[in-house]
Amino acid sequence: MKVNTYENRLLIVLFVCFGFVFFDRLALSFLFPFISEELNLNNSHLGMLSSTLALMWAISGATLGHYADKKESKKLILIISVLAFTLFSALSGMVTSFITLLLFRALMGVAEGPVLPISQSLLAAASTPKRRGLNMGLVNASAPGLIGAVIAPPVLIWLATTYGWRSAFYATIIPGLIIAVLIALFVRNKHAHKDIAERHAKEPHASYMSLLKNRNILLCVLISCFYISWFITLISFTPTYLMQVKGYSPETMGGIMGSLGVAWMAWGFIISALSDRFGRKPMLILFSLIATACPMVLLYVDSPSAMLPLVFLTYTGLGCFTLFMATIPAETVSAARVATALGLIMGVGELFGGFVTPTIAGFAADKYGLQIVMWIAAAGSLMATLLACFLTETAPVKKRTDEEARLAVMS
Repeated sequence: MKVNTYENRLLIVLFVCFGFVFFDRLALSFLFPFISEELNLNNSHLGMLSSTLALMWAISGATLGHYADKKESKKLILIISVLAFTLFSALSGMVTSFITLLLFRALMGVAEGPVLPISQSLLAAASTPKRRGLNMGLVNASAPGLIGAVIAPPVLIWLATTYGWRSAFYATIIPGLIIAVLIALFVRNKHAHKDIAERHAKEPHASYMSLLKNRNILLCVLISCFYISWFITLISFTPTYLMQVKGYSPETMGGIMGSLGVAWMAWGFIISALSDRFGRKPMLILFSLIATACPMVLLYVDSPSAMLPLVFLTYTGLGCFTLFMATIPAETVSAARVATALGLIMGVGELFGGFVTPTIAGFAADKYGLQIVMWIAAAGSLMATLLACFLTETAPVKKRTDEEARLAVMS
C-alpha cells in the first residue's frame, strides 16, 4: 500500500472516529434542557456532569496515552475505547437520577480519554510534513465540528422532541459499532517506532518531568488549561443560556449551536492549513484573540439573525486546539513520545479547564446568573493568547526559512 493511500485512508477513519467522540460528548449539552425538566436538575448539576466527564477524560488520556506509547500496537486500545464510550453513552439513556447519569458520564470519560492522543500520534507518524498540520487539524477540529456540532444539534434535538431524549442516547450504538469495524479493517497494527518506545518505557516516571522541562510542552499544557476552560464553559452552558436567558426556542437554539459547529469545522481546516504556510505561533495568537470575542457576541447580541454570522466569525478557538494540543507537541518531541505528550497536555488541560472551571461556572451561574459564564469563557481564551506569545515556532516551512536566512547571513 502506498504511503499516500494509507495516509488518506487513516485520515478518513480517524476523522469519523474523533468526530463521533464529540457527538457523544456534546450530546448532554444539547439534551440538557430536556433532561433537566424530567430529572429536576439545575446549572450546578450540569457543571458537575461536564466536570466529572472531563476529570475522567483527563486521567484516562494522560495514563492510557502514555501506556499506548509503550505498546507495539495502539489499534486494539483504540477499538476498545470506541466500543466502551458507545456503550456508556447509550446507557445514559436509561438513567433515572442525577447519580446514575453522573456515573455513566464518568465511565464515558474514561473510555474517550485515549482516543485523541492515540489518533493524533498515529496520524503524525503517517503524515507527510507539508500536510501534517492540515491532517491533524481535520481530525482534531473539523471532525468534531462537523459531526459533534453541526450534525449533532439538529439530530439530537429532533430525536428529543420527537421520540424523547432517551432515544437520542440509544441512537449512538450503531455508528459506534461501525467505527470500531472501520478501525479494525483500515488502521495498521504495528507501532512505527517500537524500538524507541521500548527505551522510553523504561523511564515512566521521568518521562512526564522531562516533557515539562521542554518550554513548548509546558506552555502547551498551560494554554490547554485556559483554552479548554473557554471551550467547555461555552459548549456546556450556551444551549441552556440561549433558551433560558435569551428566550430562544429549541429550534433557534439548535440553529445557533449548528452555526458554532460550522465555524468549528471551517476554522479547524483553515487555521491548520494557514499554520502550515505561515507558522503555528502567529496563527495561534491571532485566532485566539478573535475567539475571545465569541462569548461577548453571545452576551450582547440579541437578534438570532445577527448572532448566526457573528458567532461563525468569532468561534475560531477550536481551530487553535489542533496547534497547541497536537501539531506543536508532535513537532517538538520524538515520535515515540507523541501520545504521552498529547495525553499530558490534554489531561492537565481537561483537569483544570474541563473539571474545575465548569463546576465553578455552574455554581456562579446559579448565584449570579448565566451571563457570568460568558465572562469566564472570555478570560480563558485571553490567557491562552498571552501564553502563546512565548512559544517557539515548530512549523517546517518557518524553520526552513529561518535556516536559509541564517545560512545566507553566514555566507
